[in-house]
Amino acid sequence: MQAMDAASVDARLASSAQGADWSRIGDALQRVYAFADFNAAMAFVNRVAAHAESVQHHPDILIRYSKVTLTLSTHDAGGITEKDFDFIQSADALAAAARSASAPSA
Repeated sequence: MQAMDAASVDARLASSAQGADWSRIGDALQRVYAFADFNAAMAFVNRVAAHAESVQHHPDILIRYSKVTLTLSTHDAGGITEKDFDFIQSADALAAAARSASAPSA
């Protein structure tokens, strides 16, 4: 898989539903997720870790209490690839699931 050039990455972000939440930082994609508390953040991280193992594509993860930063790049390709865009869709879905799981029921 080949790395995309910066213009292609920026165009892809601009045209995708995730583009408003994700940023290109050099040769990586990055997003900060906010959760209600530490437990909800860790539930998300555990789901991301399981998904990463299943697809053999592992993001850098920074945890700061209720905030989780994911940074993605395809290291073998030396930059951002379609594999990263696939992963950000999954990560966003996992975040939505983690938020709804931690929301109090009415």
